[in-house]
Amino acid sequence: MKIVERYIARELLLPFAIVITILAGLFASFSGARFLAQGLTESLGMAAMLKLVSLRTLIALDVLIPVALYVAVIIGLGRLYKDQEINVLRSAGMSDYRIYTIILLITLPAGIFSGALSLFVRPWAYEESFILNAQAEADLNTSRFQAGRFYGSEGSGRVVYIQTKENDGFDMKEIFHFTRKPDSSEVVVAKKAQRQESQSGQRPQIHLFDGHIYKLARPGLGEVKDTVIRFEKLVYYTDSSKAPEYRRKAAATTALMASDKPRDIAELQWRMSRPFSTILLAMIAIPFSRTVPRQDKGTRSYVAAAIVFAIYYNLGGLAQIWVEQGTVKSFPGVWWLYVLMAVIAVSVLLPGSWQKLLRRR
Repeated sequence: MKIVERYIARELLLPFAIVITILAGLFASFSGARFLAQGLTESLGMAAMLKLVSLRTLIALDVLIPVALYVAVIIGLGRLYKDQEINVLRSAGMSDYRIYTIILLITLPAGIFSGALSLFVRPWAYEESFILNAQAEADLNTSRFQAGRFYGSEGSGRVVYIQTKENDGFDMKEIFHFTRKPDSSEVVVAKKAQRQESQSGQRPQIHLFDGHIYKLARPGLGEVKDTVIRFEKLVYYTDSSKAPEYRRKAAATTALMASDKPRDIAELQWRMSRPFSTILLAMIAIPFSRTVPRQDKGTRSYVAAAIVFAIYYNLGGLAQIWVEQGTVKSFPGVWWLYVLMAVIAVSVLLPGSWQKLLRRR
């Protein structure tokens, strides 16, 4: 790569690195704050929560990379236009097509990397995050609970309170456990509880002593009346025995390829479209970087670029939903959006290409 090409590449890669770092940092901070608000540190511990934040950020990268590259082209190329460096390069014999080629050479590796993330890394990260979320919602990790505080999980509909803890948390007193179910609610109150050491091949459990179970019916659903059960000893299993739910976002790409379900097809096509999204967005960003020297048109260009991206983002979501619902068949599937983007990119970058094509015909 020649000096000029390296210079333009640097002007684009520097803002790309800054923008992707900022976006990833903001996303990780937002995810961490949300998990802290949900009390996941008490359920899973800080290390597991940080792992969950990392996984969610990794999942988001296949979306953040196209956004960062889109912004980087507008900022980096816009500076070259504003400082008249593009005019200097043109006077030295560099054509617009050569500049487009340099941008394309930068976006191709980014598109391939984004596609690899979407096809292979993203499903693995989703599977790991689903496992951690399931543990947070299903497991009753009393060893991490502090005495005198309420702990709840919105996903599982559970609230737990322990008044006192002794013997490193193995002995507990005055336990309150509320669980929301689809057709009823259940409250367990016990005087004492003992957490049992987990044996090999044995499900984790807690023994509750001298308490009551209150089953509260919901009007119009399930049971027609409330019931009260008194117990001297109750064995409570702290893990979930339900079979794992099928999650298409965590499904392997090869499994999606073998499926003919509309939702699986939509997920597969969305993953496969990431490289095209990355490259086409970067090419569409080029016109928004063109500013007239010594004229402040940057704000209007940025607003227009934001509007175009918002339209693309909403159309991308609609295209996937239409395939999931069967409104649009597997072909054209979501690909009509990227064909449209390619047409727009060619129209704005090569305005005379369509006229030449029509003349030939």
